[in-house]
This record gives sequence, structure tokens and C-alpha cells, in this order.
Amino acid sequence: MADGPGTRLKASLEGPEVALLPGGFSPFMARMIEELGFDGLFMAGSQTNIYVYGLPDIGLIGMREMIENARRITAVSDIPVFMDGDTGFGNVLNVYRTVREAAQAGVAMMSLEDQEAPKRSGTAAGRRCISEEEALGKVKAAVEERDALGSDMLICARTDLIGSEGGDYEMAVDRCIKFSEVAGADVVWINTPSTFVQMQDACARIPGPVIPLYGGAPPAPNLDEWKQIGAAAVLFPSMTTTVGTQAIWEMLNDFKERGVDALREASERGRSGRWGPVNIQNLLRPSPHKVAQLEADHLPQEAQRDYENTWGHPTQM
Repeated sequence: MADGPGTRLKASLEGPEVALLPGGFSPFMARMIEELGFDGLFMAGSQTNIYVYGLPDIGLIGMREMIENARRITAVSDIPVFMDGDTGFGNVLNVYRTVREAAQAGVAMMSLEDQEAPKRSGTAAGRRCISEEEALGKVKAAVEERDALGSDMLICARTDLIGSEGGDYEMAVDRCIKFSEVAGADVVWINTPSTFVQMQDACARIPGPVIPLYGGAPPAPNLDEWKQIGAAAVLFPSMTTTVGTQAIWEMLNDFKERGVDALREASERGRSGRWGPVNIQNLLRPSPHKVAQLEADHLPQEAQRDYENTWGHPTQM
């Protein structure tokens, strides 16, 4: 698949710049991220749990919910989707099916972590990891099934050993090296190194593209520093959701206190801001232009709608 989503994402991960992968959970977020030219969308399990199902990230949703959410995104956007595959939703048998379903849904890359199932958020306390033997077996099975399908989907092997019960940084690096050299992972994700020095060390020692997700004290490394250490990509799992949720929370509180004046002022801020208002209609698929073209080209004249002489609500803020 020369121009498939996995191939395109691989080019970004292996390129001279650090691939930027904002997190999101919805097709519309994917369209915004695509429109602005980012390298991909990270469909985090945590954000899908919280914002689609209203659940904590403790392994309550399964493979089907994640695959269907990914499928909704790939149906309307060409941006490469990096789907959080959690533990594969079980043991190696579940991994087999998850890989098949993710590839068929058009996912560009799927992560597979070494936590016990049911899992915990990768940044939460209480994490426990499976044995190295089982972890390597799951990644090998994922790679084999991907290859059997003839898919270009990338397999990203992730370790959560840092900060887990009985785990530490050196154990995590050692496992990541084996993910690449023994299990054949395309990309390796080492979760939550606590210092810049650790991230630099991990990127130097682990073969192939490495995604180190920083877990230390603020401030996090800037983009130049990520590039300096040789990171393949930077993930921002909750970038869109954290900012969006705070804005909604403030708007609801402001409206409760001041009524429609709050809405009017928010609209004005959007219109006068540096980037202007979001043009929602032009981010949808099909776009208004495509809808009009389809109707004009393929509907009988008497069935075509009169857009000139009927009223419609303005589509801008």
C-alpha cells in the first residue's frame, strides 16, 4: 500500500522533523487537525473513554467501541489515525482480532501496551505489567497478523513499566529494545520517563522510531528539545479535550450568570480573534459545495432544492 495511511505516517515518523500528533476523539476534531496540516491524530483511549462514553480510563470499554470510533474518523478524514489499542483488549487471541479490525478500519498505527487487563491510564497509579515473555508474544502476534493481511498499518509497542509495580526505567528500556529487535515492532513507545536525560538516553538506545511520553515535572520539553533527542513523534493526548472542556465549562458558568450577553461576547471573540471563527460547514464531509454539486449533477431539475429563495441559518459564529 504505497500511499496508505500507515505508509504516510511512517514517512513522518522517519523524517527529519518531529511528527506532531495532537490527541482527539471525534471525526470533527480529526478534520480540524487535518485541515491545519498536522502529521496525524492520536485517538487516545483515555479521551475516548471520557468524552465518548463518560467513563474513567480503567479498561471499561472494549475493542468494538474503540474500532467503531476509529472507523467514524477514517470515514471522513484522510489524516493518519494512531489508535490506542490498549492491551489488545485481552491476551494474544484478542490481539489477533484487534489487529484485523483496526487494519480493516483504516487505522494508520495501533499501539499495544504491556499492562495487565483490565488496564489503568498510562499516567495513573496502580499499573501492573505482564511478563516480558507474554508482552513480546503479543507484539509478535500483532506484527504477524498485520503482515498476513498485507496491511501497511504500523504496530507501536508500548511499555508502562516506568512507575508500575516492580518496574523501573532500565527495565522499560530493555523491554523496548526487545520490542524492536525481537518482536519486530515498527515503532516503540516508552511511557513516562521522568527526565529529559532519560528521554535522550531512551531514544539513543532503542532501535527504530521512538516515542517517549514525558512523565516528569513541568515544564515539559519544547519542540526543539524533542527534535534534539531524536524523538520520532510527540503525543499530546489531551490537548484538544482539555482546552475545549475548560472553554465549555467557562461558557456554561458565564451563561448561567449573565445569559445571552455571554454568548454574544463569545461570538465576538471568535470573529475578532487571530484565526477567525471556525467554519464548521467547510470542515464537514461532504462540504456544502460538494452537496450542491451532487444535487446539480445527479438530481432531476424538479427535485433540486431552491437555495436562493429560501432561508437558512448563518453557518458562521
